[in-house]
Amino acid sequence: MDRDSATASPNPVYQLAPEQIAGPYFRNPQLLRRNISEGADGLPLLLRLSIVDAMTGEPVSGALVDIWHCNARGAYSGWSRINPDLEVESDAIGSIPRTDDDTYLRGSQFCDKKGKVRFTTIYPGFYAGRALHIHVAVRMVTGSEYLEERNVAWVGQLYFPEVVSRSVLNAKAYRGRASAALNNVEDSIYAGMGGEASTLAVWPIGRDTYEDGFFGHLTIGIDTFAVSSQIKPEDFDKYTV
Repeated sequence: MDRDSATASPNPVYQLAPEQIAGPYFRNPQLLRRNISEGADGLPLLLRLSIVDAMTGEPVSGALVDIWHCNARGAYSGWSRINPDLEVESDAIGSIPRTDDDTYLRGSQFCDKKGKVRFTTIYPGFYAGRALHIHVAVRMVTGSEYLEERNVAWVGQLYFPEVVSRSVLNAKAYRGRASAALNNVEDSIYAGMGGEASTLAVWPIGRDTYEDGFFGHLTIGIDTFAVSSQIKPEDFDKYTV
């Protein structure tokens, strides 16, 4: 995902980002918004993603980027009544029936002319059997409406540096769980599907305390002509609110 340091051309070619599974908690609420927190407890996270064409190094402007992740206690909106301290048995889309219509920590943004999107959210917690992560999907579109989308080009998950996550999980909103988060290398999806290349650069907003939250950034190289096998166009239609 990161820039190839050996390339010195003005428009460097990027590594193709590894795809990862969409997981069982995908839905398509069609929420075009930058701030997805909806007041959820947790340490603030200002997330910036740069989407580039891995073949040319050019920014991918106008792509629609969806993100979704759990709250500080490990719950996903739409599945808020699922116990996050018990492991689920399936990672397939739609494998777990929804329990509610909440929409916290979900949203979409169109890439600007530089291929960048920005989200205001919280540092995610975890659910049993997984490391801390954020889900991402990139859709190629021809206009400003969801109905004009053409294909889902890339689906992935973003991870966090262990040293930062350990400090976050000691914060009040994250403590007192009946299960423990996996380290990145213990997570089978991270280990088996390119998680090391999917780890965010993270640094604190404040100088003296983590309570002010964090900035996070990653450059994602995609094939703009690809059609992802992880989320198909009919999945977006099927799992709309």
